[in-house]
Amino acid sequence: MTASARATDLLALHHAPELLTVVNVWDAISAKTVADVPGTKALATASHSIAATLGYPDGEVIPVEEMLDMCRRIVEATDLPVSADLEGGYGDAADTVRRAIGVGIVGANLEDQMKPLAEAAAQVEAVMKAAAAEGVPDFVLNARTDAFHLGRDRDRADVLADAVQRGKAFLDAGAPVVFVPAILTEEEIVTLVDAFGPQRLTTIAIPGTPSLERQQELGVARVSHGPLSQNVALTALQELVEEVHRGGGVPKTMRILN
Repeated sequence: MTASARATDLLALHHAPELLTVVNVWDAISAKTVADVPGTKALATASHSIAATLGYPDGEVIPVEEMLDMCRRIVEATDLPVSADLEGGYGDAADTVRRAIGVGIVGANLEDQMKPLAEAAAQVEAVMKAAAAEGVPDFVLNARTDAFHLGRDRDRADVLADAVQRGKAFLDAGAPVVFVPAILTEEEIVTLVDAFGPQRLTTIAIPGTPSLERQQELGVARVSHGPLSQNVALTALQELVEEVHRGGGVPKTMRILN
């Protein structure tokens, strides 16, 4: 299947009434493990998790070449469409997306980092134009606003208003989906869906957010798990070590996966 066809499939999964859930991956074996679970329809990377795997802190410290090489390995581990978390674009978002498409990526998260709105919207437009020029017009840009992430000390209503304004600007600039990472209330999700339209909002599955079933009812397009999936895996590893220190061993529920 061509990159263009995989992107079209991924876009359709976002726009379908059924909620798209993605448990984010960080290397080839995590990608294969998640992809092999029945019901998995698409994969998404977590930049924080990839950086941690390769020994870097989060926040665009990892060289873009290393990030994209891991994206390539993940793409090669599955036949499913893969979206990549590309942080803020590593200095040139349009070129980074062009290079990501070159390794098989057909969607991406892109942080606005609360840049001036006109600049952030222009970046979205440039990314979508670059994707179209690479033959992938349905590239699924999950345009992220950091309004909540960077606005923790501000009035919550003002932060929500910023998220609405910025998300609408990103949609107008060509992004098909807007990502608002935060512990959102049901009322805030309703406000965002009303502003963006149904199947245009991505949320993150932080404990305390409404259930997946309820978010589907509210018209959310996608729920991601970001670095939480790696944290779950590492928690299981620590729990194994703790059990070994107590004189035990591997749990009977362990599966042979590779």
